[in-house]
Formats: sequence, C-alpha cells, structure tokens
Amino acid sequence: MILKCTQWLKQETLLVITFILAMGSTLVVAPSLDYLKYIDWDTLALLTALMIVVGGFKTLGLFSAMGKILLSRVSSQRSIEIVLISACFFSSMIITNDIALITFVPFAIETLDMANMEKKLIPVVVLQTIAANLGSMVTPIGNPQNIYLYFQSGFSALEFISLTLPYALVSFGLLMFFIHAKKNKPLEITPVDEASFAESKEEKFKALLYTIMFLLCLLSLSKIIPVYMVAAAVVILAAVFDKKVIAGIDYSLLLTFVNFFVFVGNMQHIPMLSDAIVSMVSGNELAAAIGISQVISNVPAVLLLTGFTNSWKMLIIGSNLGGLGTLIASMASLISYKYIAKECPDQKMKYLIIFTVANVIFLATNLLLTMFI
Repeated sequence: MILKCTQWLKQETLLVITFILAMGSTLVVAPSLDYLKYIDWDTLALLTALMIVVGGFKTLGLFSAMGKILLSRVSSQRSIEIVLISACFFSSMIITNDIALITFVPFAIETLDMANMEKKLIPVVVLQTIAANLGSMVTPIGNPQNIYLYFQSGFSALEFISLTLPYALVSFGLLMFFIHAKKNKPLEITPVDEASFAESKEEKFKALLYTIMFLLCLLSLSKIIPVYMVAAAVVILAAVFDKKVIAGIDYSLLLTFVNFFVFVGNMQHIPMLSDAIVSMVSGNELAAAIGISQVISNVPAVLLLTGFTNSWKMLIIGSNLGGLGTLIASMASLISYKYIAKECPDQKMKYLIIFTVANVIFLATNLLLTMFI
C-alpha cells in the first residue's frame, strides 16, 4: 500500500503541488460559490474532448502508422526532429498550442520509440513545447489570450501578425539552431511492419467518428459551435462506441487545471496583491506581463493586467513571451509534462531542468529582440 502511494505521488507530483496551493489559498479567500467562476469551463470541456479524440486515434494505431510513414521517408535523426518540432510550431498557429501538443507529443513518443531514439525524447518534447508556445503567438487564434487581446485591442489581423511575426521568426531560427547543433546521425530503425490504420469496418467507422469529433473541436475554437455542445457530443459518442477511451482519460491533468484555476482565482481577490500590481504595472507592462505569467500563467495574467493598463502591444508581446520560463507560465506546458511524467516517471526532474534552461534561453533571446523593434 505504501509503495503504491509512493509511486502515485511520484507520478502525480504536479497534481499534489497544485492541490496544496489551492487548499492553501482557501485560508486567505474563504470558499464560496464564486469559486465556480474561477474555473475556465470551456478549457476543461475542450481539453476533455481532445483527450478522448487523441486517445481514440491512438488506440486505432494512427500515431504508430504516421510514425512508420515518417520513418520510411527520412534517413536521419535530425530529419525526424525537424518534422516533430516544426509540426508543433506551425500547427499551433491555427489549432492553438495546447491542441498541437495533445496531438504531436504522443506522435513523437511513438515515432522516437520506433526509431530507437528514446534518449532524444526529453529534448524533443521540450522543443515541441517551446515551438507550440511561440508558434501560437503569431495569430489571433493561436492561444486564448491572443483571442482576448485581439478583440480588446481593436487591432486588425494584419496589425496583430505584423507585431508578433518577428519574434516567431527569430524563435523558429533558434529552434532550428538547437536541432542542428548536435551531430546528425543515420537512423537505426528496428524493423517495423508496413503502416496500417483502421483496416476493419469497425475501425474505419471509429476513425471516421473521431475525425468528425476532431473537426467539431476545431469548429468550437472559432465559436461556430459552443464548446459545451461539442464536449457533450464527444463524450456521449465515445461512451456509446468506445468506452475504453473514456476510461483512459488523464483525469489527474483535468484536476490539476481545476486546482490551478482555484489558486489563481483566489490570488486575484487579495486586495494587497491587486494594489501591488497597480503600482508595478504602470510603464512596465512588458516586464509585468512576463513576470506575473511565471506565477499564475499567461492567460490569467492578461485577464488581471487588462484591468490596470491598455498598452495592448506590450501586453500582447509580454503575455506571449511570458509563456516561456516556468512550467506553469503557459498552461499548455503542463500537457507535455504530464506525457513525460507518464512515459518517463524517473526522469521528471531531468525534464524540468532541461525545460527551464531552454525556456530561459528562448526568453532572453526574445527580450533582446524587443530592444530593436
């Protein structure tokens, strides 16, 4: 029993930490029905739906098939890294950073395993996470805070992209530098069967079903269909046709998000903290957005700061660059961490160290860029 508890604590360290923070914050702000307003229910609903879809595709062998196809078309380890990292960077501009990571981190795990590149898993996932967080800054729909700031600022789409594109270009160049910094090696592939996906009628039906679900999730991002309706449809369809997928959802990740929302919500209701923010923000919007993001993540940081300033350019740049740094600076980063914690539970500290160092390098580089733009 003790051994099982110890193993659980090691695997769910982040859940435990956020639970302690959430509970501790209740000592400052008494529990009430207002807590329900703290939680971003749309984010949780969409995250649940996406985990079901990705889980369904995984059980059908989609990622394995994609990995085999990729391995049949490349001849070096560097080529695989470029594909895996670039996919996160460019797709996040359209499908958001969290969806990009939910989609391509499992793909990376499958592919690197087949290519006998398990030792590259942590650095690749770290760069995938950075790529998703920085690629998503380009467009108004790349991440939640951009959508909010786009409408609040009144900028045109062209003005928004013109503002963020230089940082994304420099970041992509730095990503490629890291990939090319190490000596390239030929692939040493364990013989694999031909790529196969959804061969039986039942599997083809499920593949079509999950494809429709994924498209519905994308439509919900554009608010064409309400998120709660999409999530409800995905859960119901999965419960009817593929119950095992629902059982395989990472519920601890959802609880981690809930804990974090409660903690951040309570922090925003502490008068002393709000007063400190007022005095700190004026004239220092960029630094404030980056600094506060490190503690409460960039989305709530934006919601907090817009009550004290309307320096939209600095908030847009600051909140996006603020996603670099700590693990909680961008909540999308928690998704990658959870995959690593599950796949390599004994290497969580190694991941955090590499993640933090790499994020600091990218953040420092982009901050230098602000001096010339």
